[in-house]
Formats: sequence, C-alpha cells, structure tokens
Amino acid sequence: MQSELLRDDQYRSPKDRLRPDRLRSDCPVLLSQRLVMRAPHEEDIDALSHLANNAAVATMVSRMPHPYTAKDAADFVRRSNLGEIGKCVYAITKTENGAFLGCCGLEPHQSDPETLEIGYWLGQPYWNQGYATEAAHALIDMAFRTREIRFIDARCRVTNIPSRRVIQKCGFQFQGSGMVGSLALGGMVPVEWYRLDRKTWMSLKSWGEMR
Repeated sequence: MQSELLRDDQYRSPKDRLRPDRLRSDCPVLLSQRLVMRAPHEEDIDALSHLANNAAVATMVSRMPHPYTAKDAADFVRRSNLGEIGKCVYAITKTENGAFLGCCGLEPHQSDPETLEIGYWLGQPYWNQGYATEAAHALIDMAFRTREIRFIDARCRVTNIPSRRVIQKCGFQFQGSGMVGSLALGGMVPVEWYRLDRKTWMSLKSWGEMR
C-alpha cells in the first residue's frame, strides 16, 4: 500500500499534493530545495505507520509508542490537524514525488510564551542524507519570521549523535542536560537541551553555508 501511495502521488499536480484546504492557516506550507512540508494527510497513514514502527526511531522520540500501528498513525494525523499536538505539525515529503519521509513540528513552551520547541524524526531509509537539517532550517526560519518569539529549544537523547549534529548545524547552543519520559521505553532517559536565540538566527540565515 505504501508503494501504491507514493506511485499515485507522482501523477498528482504540485497543487494537489499540497492540499491547502487541509492546512491550518497559521502553519503555512514550507518549501525547501528538496522538500515540501505540509500538514499530515490521511494518505500518509500507511507510510507513517511503516516508518514509525521501528524501535531505532521510536526510542529517540519521547512520545512515540512502539510498536506503532496504523491506528496510532491515524490518530496522529487526526490530532495534528485539530491542533492537539503542538503548534504546527508537518509531514516532511520529497518535492520530486511526494514521498513521506517523517515529521517535524513546533510546540509552545509550557511556561514561556516567547519560546518554542522544535522536534523532528525521519524514517530510517532517509537518514544521513541531510533531510533533517533541511527541514529544521525551513521550520526555524518560518518560526522566527512569523512568530513573536525570542528562543527555539531543541532536545535530543544523549546517545542520538545524528540528531545532535542537526541541532548544532542549525546554530543551537548547549544549555544543559536532564531527563524526559520515553513512551517506547516506558521510563526516563537522559537528554541534552539546546537553545537558538533570534539574534544568532539572524546572523546565520544563510543556511546553505552550514550544510
């Protein structure tokens, strides 16, 4: 079914792929060199459940269960489009064929209205190709340009070296460490906390030099 979805999507026009009727108005479609980032669709469910049902992915994402089923994927799509998960949740897709790669999003800080937190994950077949950094750049740019915020935070497990590399490429600075709950592991795991401020972002807007 996943291959059928991706094959069918190749014959859709770019306008149909974006499906603007399903987007929340405060979370615009984001375009980068290789990616289209837009609201999750029901058509993503098979690809989402296939890629997320991987312990190597789930154990690095705090609120992702494992195993991850089609029902979990359908619930995620429904809740993300209702605005129940974070401020903006995006499906990361390839420009050339609409293939679903993973997700990213922004979430308000619980106690600081001037701070957002960024999160992201990619399916394992798409690791180490620069997609996470490219998606993070687009999301960060949108956040600072359209929101009255001062900071964006990011967290990663201390064992997640690729995610740390993405965070550092985006200009985030280490702030400290702590513990967060892992749904997949059923317990607490150590994480590192990073922060990017508006002034630093403004000095680094030429993202292409940092890839």
